Amino acid sequence: MDKQDNHTKFIFFTGGVVSSVGKGLTAAALGRCLKERGFKIGVQKLDPYLNVDPGTMSPYQHGEVFVLDDGAETDLDLGHYERFIDVRLNRNSNVTTGQVYAEVISRERQGDYLGGTIQVIPHITNEIKRRIMKLANSCDADYILIEVGGTVGDIESQPFLEAIRQLRNEIGRDHTFHIHVTWLPYIGATDELKTKPTQHSVRELRSMGITPNMIIARADHPIEEALCEKIALFCDVEKRAVVPMQTLDSYYEVPSVLEKYHVAEYLLQYFNQAAQKEPQWQQWNALVDAIHHPEREVTIAIVGKYVELHDAYISVREAINHAALAHQTRLHILWIHSCELENKQRWDDLQKAAGIVVPGGFGQRGIEGKIMAARYARENKVPYLGLCLGMQLMVVEFTRFALQDEKANSSEFDEKTPLPVIDLMPDQKTITDKGGTMRLGLYPCNLVPGTQAARAYQLQQVEERHRHRYEFNNAYRERLSEKGLVFSGLSPDERLVEIAEIKEHPFMLGTQFHPEFLSRPNRPHPLFEAFINAALQDK
Repeated sequence: MDKQDNHTKFIFFTGGVVSSVGKGLTAAALGRCLKERGFKIGVQKLDPYLNVDPGTMSPYQHGEVFVLDDGAETDLDLGHYERFIDVRLNRNSNVTTGQVYAEVISRERQGDYLGGTIQVIPHITNEIKRRIMKLANSCDADYILIEVGGTVGDIESQPFLEAIRQLRNEIGRDHTFHIHVTWLPYIGATDELKTKPTQHSVRELRSMGITPNMIIARADHPIEEALCEKIALFCDVEKRAVVPMQTLDSYYEVPSVLEKYHVAEYLLQYFNQAAQKEPQWQQWNALVDAIHHPEREVTIAIVGKYVELHDAYISVREAINHAALAHQTRLHILWIHSCELENKQRWDDLQKAAGIVVPGGFGQRGIEGKIMAARYARENKVPYLGLCLGMQLMVVEFTRFALQDEKANSSEFDEKTPLPVIDLMPDQKTITDKGGTMRLGLYPCNLVPGTQAARAYQLQQVEERHRHRYEFNNAYRERLSEKGLVFSGLSPDERLVEIAEIKEHPFMLGTQFHPEFLSRPNRPHPLFEAFINAALQDK
């Protein structure tokens, strides 16, 4: 195991009773609270699935794949971390069971274990600890916040829990703090919240050698002080270390709740530290105020094929919301399945939208519905923002219109199309593995002066995160440019079209990259802000 830089403190987050209880959001919000006090924050998610990363997982299984600067395909919680704390993470921040086992097996094949029998303890747990310390030593953070995925009691999570138990003893108990986020179920017949599942969850955690220092009690109903006292008594924590967290209107209010219950101060007292500066919450409070007191409203349609699971487009949704809040505007989202448009459904809803977003995706299903949405936006001058696949299908639709040929398509969906305006990238043609092989991560883009993109960014060059295999086919660049398609963002070598927009339209723009990954609550992404501004003008 890598040697610890002994100034770093580790805060571990576990979850109890049920999954999706809010560990990631709690960790992200606490990270913001500590950052506001002048501390440098590192974050890590320990995911117990055997996949190496979520890159090949269905959005219905996992939700959004969040891409980092270095091209790592990660859990959507890393998006929460980046947005709340305003940090740029790297692949060291997401550890999966698949990564851990792959590394241990690879080292065994190389003979690194000198003929020893490979076991979960110590070999798997040592690798987990090594990855934790690798992050700590690489980011030089004051606090490392580590979320253990899954629920206490899950067999998949046990090696991670055992590893952090060992780590606590190795680096010293005065360097670690354990927060258990748990759910209080509500019994309607008796009109009460029940603490017994939380007690059992804590007992399970303690049976593994981990005693929580703090409990975040989550519920959909008000949590009375007497209930917190009961949890403190039966779970052996201080009363002030039981933090009630009722479900909020917006998760951007979570930092305010943590501040109300002095969670950061409790942590600093535990570690015998003082804040390095006074927290400045003015901007964040203004954001929350805009949520509760908007000056106007706007309706935006998101047309996709995973709209039943909103988490599949969580960064897109938040980026739109960031831009709307910057305009003191309440956002209403119409979630429209593209297959419904193909079946002549939901068109009345689409017509209510002041703007249309077509996000990224893969696969044939629902493609024509997305093209229909792009056609509607072009013909009716409705603001449109296409992200990755949304940009590609905007180009397909424009080509069909401009060249009067309905056979225009992407070769991803029609290998025999005579007009492959979107085609497989040349360096992708020999690739067979699906995981981690796309064009991933941060790449530069030069902006063409005088275009909508350049006006939005107010820069000559930007860097954005990518996740794609297909690109605009340059064989059609000249023909489509003559017809009114503007290539407003190009790679520095001018080979790759990064941004396309349509002339004589108030705002119809598509990006090959994913700008949603770099939007922040207090710093909306320029393209989303320009899109929302156009949508508000259209009202």
